[in-house]
Amino acid sequence: MIEQGQHIEAGGPAIPARPFDTSRTTVGHRLLVDRLARRLVTLGGLAIIISILAILVVIAAEVYPLLKGPTATSLGMISTGATSAPLQVGVDEYREIAHLVTPSGIQFVSLATGKTLATPTLSGLSGASVVGTSAAGRGPFALGLSNGRVLPVEVKFNVSFPEGRRRVEPELVVGNPIVLDPAGRPVGKLAYIQGPVGPVTVGAIGPREVALVTTRERKALIGPSTREESRQTVSLPLDGEISVLVLDGRGEDLFVGISSGQIARVDLRDPASPRVADTTVATSRAGTGISAMGFLLGDRTLVIGDESGRVSSWQLLQDGGDRRLNKIYDFAPHERPVVALAPSSRNKGFITADASGTIRLHYGTTGETLVTVKAQAEGITAAGVAPKVDGLVAVDATGRLSQWALDNPHPEVTLRSLFGKVWYEGYREPDYVWQSTGGTDDFEAKLSLTPLIYGTLKGTFYALLFAIPLALLGALYASQFMHPTIKGYVKPTVEIMAALPSVVLGFIAGLWLAPMIEQVVPGMFLMPWVVAGLVLIALALWRLTPARFRQWFKAGTEVFLLVPIVLVGGWLAFNLGGLLENALLAGDYRGWLLSALGLTYDQRNSLVVGFAMGFAVIPIIFTIAEDSLSNVPQHLTAGSLALGATRWQTALRIVLPTASPGIFSAIMIGFGRAVGETMIVLMATGNTPVMDWSIFNGFRALSANIAVELPEAPEGGTLYRVLFLTALLLFAMTFLVNTAAELVRLRLRKKYQSL
Repeated sequence: MIEQGQHIEAGGPAIPARPFDTSRTTVGHRLLVDRLARRLVTLGGLAIIISILAILVVIAAEVYPLLKGPTATSLGMISTGATSAPLQVGVDEYREIAHLVTPSGIQFVSLATGKTLATPTLSGLSGASVVGTSAAGRGPFALGLSNGRVLPVEVKFNVSFPEGRRRVEPELVVGNPIVLDPAGRPVGKLAYIQGPVGPVTVGAIGPREVALVTTRERKALIGPSTREESRQTVSLPLDGEISVLVLDGRGEDLFVGISSGQIARVDLRDPASPRVADTTVATSRAGTGISAMGFLLGDRTLVIGDESGRVSSWQLLQDGGDRRLNKIYDFAPHERPVVALAPSSRNKGFITADASGTIRLHYGTTGETLVTVKAQAEGITAAGVAPKVDGLVAVDATGRLSQWALDNPHPEVTLRSLFGKVWYEGYREPDYVWQSTGGTDDFEAKLSLTPLIYGTLKGTFYALLFAIPLALLGALYASQFMHPTIKGYVKPTVEIMAALPSVVLGFIAGLWLAPMIEQVVPGMFLMPWVVAGLVLIALALWRLTPARFRQWFKAGTEVFLLVPIVLVGGWLAFNLGGLLENALLAGDYRGWLLSALGLTYDQRNSLVVGFAMGFAVIPIIFTIAEDSLSNVPQHLTAGSLALGATRWQTALRIVLPTASPGIFSAIMIGFGRAVGETMIVLMATGNTPVMDWSIFNGFRALSANIAVELPEAPEGGTLYRVLFLTALLLFAMTFLVNTAAELVRLRLRKKYQSL
């Protein structure tokens, strides 16, 4: 009889057994570690989710101001004390002082109190009165006098900070009078610019007659400068009377608005012989006169307001060998005739006012009307925009001045400007364009995201076109046919490829791969066919080889016999490509592409990106797909083979469909990797935001655009926020793709899980 706690060993006496260790301390410790690990993993997952949501909140907070509409807040109305209807109004950049042009001269008024600060004496008046003004800009403008002369003036505001307090002091600079009409007729309609070589002055001296005075100033290295004046008179063979005159900033073209609704363009490139170049009907109804006209910043877009209240923008575009005015946009119309028009000195915005006191703020690039305000009094005679575009002013015939504070930080951004076609200055038609910066202050920002989205999808398409076949076929072979020993080396090697930094791949692709591919493009397109043909020939020869010879190779190692064949195929394809180029493409495939297909070849193009980014995506797709294929239940494979199916039939008809959920996930993860890639597309393409599916052209992707533009974007500016919108679009694209992929994966898994 064996007592408890003893056991018997053969050939010996009973030896006391060691009690089984059932220590509660050990079990409790393990449970504690398990609970701690579970909570740490949960905490880590929650931290990742919270971090992603926090990033999303930050991005959304930066994008939100783009969605806010502009607002105008009334600051009330003051009486300026003007005894006659002002002809023009303007303010300083701090909106403290306004200047009014009245028949008696120029008056400065405090916007806070309405008190007159100063009324400088215009030495050039000589008893005459002011009957007209030229369009005011950032420089000098001119006053038309009742005695046939024109007086150039410039309003300045000097800012100082005595004792730490800001002081704005107005200053009026008066030039020498210009005798426009020796007969002394009043100059009520005039245009004036400080041209590249001197002032150009134009005034109406009759119903259909204008006088032109061009002054050329030449500075000598030694001695006094010389000043030459030329005078010309131009008669306009048009019906109606002159209502508005406008000069472009270069002094090359004069635009004359007629009371019949026509616009006459007078070519001033030869000041000695100005001529009427063309006429355009600019109003929608015959007989409706032009009542207001002016250029936007940059002097390329002409804005016209007529007596019916309609407002439109026009550009001078090339039409064959001539240049003609083309209508670009129609803006929200007024109910009464447009009586005042004032452009912004900072962007492409402008305001129009009608006789009823309605003032509208428009933006020339997008064709949108942004804000509409109503003055407390009717009879508006002049209106203006603050230099910082943060305020509006308008004055009526009795001298009462209304003012508004304007909040409009992002006028360039609308849904159409971001995703639709926009008619930009100098373009023959609307187009999708991304060009965020320019070399001049009057540059028109072009912020269409469509070319960037297009480029992102284009680069992803060519990368996946290269990566998916290689990765999936490689995964299928490795999981179903490759010898396990070889697979033990191949799969880790491919996985290590994923660790290569994308900046290294981009550097190699841009500096080494792109020039090399440029030399062998015809051979690159021949390679798949040549290599496939040689592989098929090798397969036929392999089958003709005696079985005794084939037994020397283990099953799953035959692939190494194809390595030299592929290398020979590549060498043969490159040589055949050179022969083909010399024989059929006149020795220059790039010239042939341009002449025959209209395609240009850029050295850094989509072909290079396809290879480089495909190389980066292959490890991800290969690894996930191979795991899915290898994890197919063995009883399915064994059952198929037992029923007489071949290895290929089993792989294609049993294993591949069963593993399709994982394969689809692999492709979608590879898609997300390609969409978010930055450094490869930044370094291996020309970063040109063009919309062309040609594989020989470059592109600009959303991610690369952020990397290029964000360091130079002013914080809080329009470009800065649009780049955050770009990041939000990338997030949305990857989120939608991953969500759709997960839904499809679940459906496929449900379909095949019963096997």
